[in-house]
Amino acid sequence: MIFYPNCKINIGLDVLGRRADGYHDIVTLMIPVAGLCDILEIVPAAESRFTQSGIDAGAPEQNLCVRAYNLMRERFGIPAAAIHLHKIIPPAAGLGGGSSDAAFTIRGLDKIFSLDLSVEEMERLAAELGSDVPFFIRNTPQLAVGRGEILTPFDPQLAGKKVVIIVPSVRVSTAEAYAGVAVREPAAPLAERLASGVGAWRNNGVENAFEPSIFARYPLLARIKESLYAAGALYASMSGSGSAVYGIFESGVNAAVCGAGEAEVFTCEF
Repeated sequence: MIFYPNCKINIGLDVLGRRADGYHDIVTLMIPVAGLCDILEIVPAAESRFTQSGIDAGAPEQNLCVRAYNLMRERFGIPAAAIHLHKIIPPAAGLGGGSSDAAFTIRGLDKIFSLDLSVEEMERLAAELGSDVPFFIRNTPQLAVGRGEILTPFDPQLAGKKVVIIVPSVRVSTAEAYAGVAVREPAAPLAERLASGVGAWRNNGVENAFEPSIFARYPLLARIKESLYAAGALYASMSGSGSAVYGIFESGVNAAVCGAGEAEVFTCEF
């Protein structure tokens, strides 16, 4: 069977404090984005194997698809499977591509081997693989708190809007982003700020807490954000810990005017 793991963007991202377990408490709205997807094939096989193509996604043994399969085999004794991942979503860009691949592997193995797991069971498995992985089990807009794994449905009223995602050659690691972030308690909860609607987010404190330090280190990202607003974006932001920067538009936009430097540009829908 073939699956299409999609990316996500973060709208608003508050970093509230460091936890005893070494992670940070965050609040963010995660939105699935159609049109920028990897391609994942899973089929029963005589022996397990994993292959990959497309963008270099690193060592196969560290791939989250492999980790997801190994977890499912350990818990449920599933048979061997051949997994091929064609990587399209740029890595280390804050778009959640690896997390999406892992979640779709869990969902795919559940379907192929008729495990009949509940959504909640799959989310618990996904949480063992990474903080963003549970989001892609339901794959609907969710307000995420805790490490990002505690999810509540939230409708940001973006139906019909377009999103332009710009991914420069710069790559930002999650560790680098957290090392420079300023922990702070916002004046109002993120859900309250989001309720004002996309047209008001820019002036209503819907911000990504990673931007100040990351933009200071990589000014290109700040220029990309401003280019999106100059092109008519209703709202623009860095996604997650970067380096992807996106703009939300009322309708179609000439994506060529939104680039800055060497960058990939993707025009997608919600």
